[in-house]
Amino acid sequence: MPTSTQRGGALLTVLWLSAALTAIAFSISTTVRGETERTSTTVDQTRAYYLATGAVDRAILWMQWGRNMSPNADGTARFWTYTLTRLPMRFPTGYAEVEIIPETSKLNINTANPLEFQRLFLSMGLNPALVEQLTAAILDWRQAAPGPTAFDQYYAAQIPSFRARHASFEQIEELLLVRGVTPDLFYGTWVRNPAGQLVRTPGLKDCLTLYGSNSQFDINMTSPPVLLSLGIPPDVVAQIVARRTVRPFLRQEELGPIVQAAGPGAGRLRLGGGSIFTLRATATLPGNEVRRSVAAVIKFNWDEKDEMTPYHILRWYDNAGTN
Repeated sequence: MPTSTQRGGALLTVLWLSAALTAIAFSISTTVRGETERTSTTVDQTRAYYLATGAVDRAILWMQWGRNMSPNADGTARFWTYTLTRLPMRFPTGYAEVEIIPETSKLNINTANPLEFQRLFLSMGLNPALVEQLTAAILDWRQAAPGPTAFDQYYAAQIPSFRARHASFEQIEELLLVRGVTPDLFYGTWVRNPAGQLVRTPGLKDCLTLYGSNSQFDINMTSPPVLLSLGIPPDVVAQIVARRTVRPFLRQEELGPIVQAAGPGAGRLRLGGGSIFTLRATATLPGNEVRRSVAAVIKFNWDEKDEMTPYHILRWYDNAGTN
C-alpha cells in the first residue's frame, strides 16, 4: 500500500501536469486564434485588392464611354466628364471610389525650370536653404555631367552607394534617392487644420510627373502648390480653389477674369486633362475597416481610330495608399 506521503506526491504531480497542460492548451488556442484572425485579414485584403482592381477597370470604361456621350437631362454626366475628379462605385461585395488625377495637373520634372521648382518648394512650406538644395539636386540628377559632381560625392558616401543618373528621370520614385527628399516630402503628410482636423498635405509625387507637357494645366484639377509654381499670385489661386470647390469651370470663357488677374502664368490654364491620367481606386469591404488602394497611369488614345488599343497602361501600383 502506498504511504500518505507517496499519495500526496502523486497528487501534486498530477496537479502540476494539469497546470502545465492547461498552459499549453491556452497557448495553442491563443496561437490558433491569432492565426485565424491573420488569415481572415489576409483574405479580406485580397478581396479588397481585387475590388479596387475592378474599380480601375470600370473607371477606364466609364471614361471611354463618357467622353463623347451627352449628359443626362439634369446636366449630370452619364458616366464621366473632364470636370469629375472622383467616381464612386458600388459592387455586390463592397464599395470603391476612384480618384481621377490628370497628369496635366502636375509639373513635368524633366522639363520644369529652376524658378518653377523654387516656387513649388516654397509653396510647400520648405525653408529657403532646402529649396535651393533641392532645386540644385534635381537639376544635377537630370543633367549630363562630364565627371562626378558634388552630389555624386554625397551619394557615394551613402550605404549602399550610388551615383545620380545624370539623365532624365524614368520613374518619379527616383526622387526618393535625390539629396534632401524625405519620405514625408515625397508622399505628403498629415497636419491639423485650424479646426483641429487632420488633413493631408500634398507631396512631391502629387505635384511632379513624367508625363505633363508643362504648357497647359487643368484649372479644375491642378493643386494650389502647382498653381503657385506657375507664378499665379496667391490671392488668385485662392479664388480659383474657392470657385471650383463650389462649381467646376465648365467653359473656356469662364477663365477670362482669372486670366486677366493672374498674369502670364494664367495663360497656361485650360479645361480638361489631356490624355494621360492616374486612376487611384480605394476599396472598402462592408462590415470591417479593411481598405486597399491600387493605381494605374493610363494613356487614352482619344484621337486614334485603333479600336484594338483604346488605351495603354503606363504604370501599375499594387499598393497606392496616399500615406
